[in-house]
Amino acid sequence: MITEDDNWSFSTIPALCARAAEVYGERRAVEDGDLCLSFIELDALRRRMAKAMIAAGVEKGDRVMIWAPNGWRWFVTALGLVSAGAVLVPASTRFKGGEIADLVTRSGTSLLFSVGTFLDRYYPDQLQQETRALLRQVVVLEGPRGGDRDWAEFLAAGDSVSDAELAAREAEVGPDDLCDMLFTSGTTGYPKGVMYAHRQCLRGIDGWASRVGVREHDRVLIIPPFFHAFGYRCGAIVSMMRGAVLIPHLTYDAGEILQRVQDSGITVIPGPPAIFHGMLQHPQRAEFDTRSLRLGVTGGAVVPEVLVRRMREDLGFEGVVSGYGLTECGGFGTMCSYTDPDAVIASTAGKAMPDTEVRIMGADGALLAAGQPGEVVIRGDMVMKGYFEDPAATMETIDKDGWLHTGDIGVFDAQGNLRIEDRLKDMYITGGFNCYPAEIERILSGHPAIGVVSVIGVPDERLGEVGRAFVILRPGKTASEEEIIAWARDNMANFKCPRAVEIRTSLPMSAQGKVQKTLLREEIAARKMAEA
Repeated sequence: MITEDDNWSFSTIPALCARAAEVYGERRAVEDGDLCLSFIELDALRRRMAKAMIAAGVEKGDRVMIWAPNGWRWFVTALGLVSAGAVLVPASTRFKGGEIADLVTRSGTSLLFSVGTFLDRYYPDQLQQETRALLRQVVVLEGPRGGDRDWAEFLAAGDSVSDAELAAREAEVGPDDLCDMLFTSGTTGYPKGVMYAHRQCLRGIDGWASRVGVREHDRVLIIPPFFHAFGYRCGAIVSMMRGAVLIPHLTYDAGEILQRVQDSGITVIPGPPAIFHGMLQHPQRAEFDTRSLRLGVTGGAVVPEVLVRRMREDLGFEGVVSGYGLTECGGFGTMCSYTDPDAVIASTAGKAMPDTEVRIMGADGALLAAGQPGEVVIRGDMVMKGYFEDPAATMETIDKDGWLHTGDIGVFDAQGNLRIEDRLKDMYITGGFNCYPAEIERILSGHPAIGVVSVIGVPDERLGEVGRAFVILRPGKTASEEEIIAWARDNMANFKCPRAVEIRTSLPMSAQGKVQKTLLREEIAARKMAEA
């Protein structure tokens, strides 16, 4: 297992790659379809890609974008570009041409790596001519068309660069240099580039891996997309750091995931609760052999106690952990430990990560004691370097004392474990009472027929706003909207009870596996307009 010691410390991602090849050698590092790579082979490919970047004219600090789903080429490209001193800009495969154009412009991206044909479309066809004009070239991972460059040919072009040239470039890459820039919209409606450096990235991953209990020889199925901090850092890089096998997964389908668990002996699955809800909801779940599962790592949304219990009892996970973080602090913040009791894992997001302060702040800026709810604020090495070319937004998010304001409502218990109540922006007010959807969802998840639930506030003439719950029932279970509302009235304060329940067979999900509440709100607004 790679950790800091007297002879080696975390500095840069290329240094980690070389160290992994040295420590783990011929052991398997990546399995992707029919392709398998050892740690030595992965490092060799990483070095070739870094040379290819140099051959293509990529300079230290250049921004390079990857617009593709999970796969070994994605990971090799990312490792190679950061080894050449460039800054990774991951792009969602759900983005369309206009969104990519905005991202390229905002980031100053000079080189784009794109998937070819995916989800029945050739992705580069979506690029606007104005976007292509800003790019040195477009490199397609597989199946290029027209003037787009083939990934394998791009890689081979780097063979003309000497080992000495590569070593000189790698020597220029320092621990505090940027390694990636993940764009997040936050509450402002336009994307902002979160700047993150090599050493803080690696130390955050190391602390996270130790807390949750990722081990050597684990077989990690990466379902969260690499373009997200969770998939890239807490899936791909952590596997390389800990000597685990990285197994990328392309698209989310519960049946496919259960099949891969059975066929590939998966031991660890990181992902949001929706992934595990989907596995549990699958009508043939009991027919799959899931005995290899050891660790389920979740967070980023409501994690009800019933989900933790069912992950253990019905899916066979030996351990389940949850945590809390956001892009502005590398995806890190607080995390449960694999040694924590079930009650802590089910009801909290755990304790602050190493070298990180997490506190609760009141509206007046005062830090609050345990048991008092307020805004979660974070300070320490894990906090971003700032938003790219946006000092005003940076100052709005990180105050003069260095506290990163998350916009989340939380409370600490007496043992120092954080419980997230909700997003400030998701809170709604019913008749003067604050209602937190996350709390209501947590309670509703205890209903024996409810598999998945999402709650939003909708306008109401008398009360201002009231709750509306969108529910997916468990397979084989039945319940009416009226029964669910009656159950809610028996189990929570009246002002928290949803005034309406809609039973659905599916809900709009983001690429990260979270319910897209914005789309639900837009749907309700459209209905109101149609009725007017």
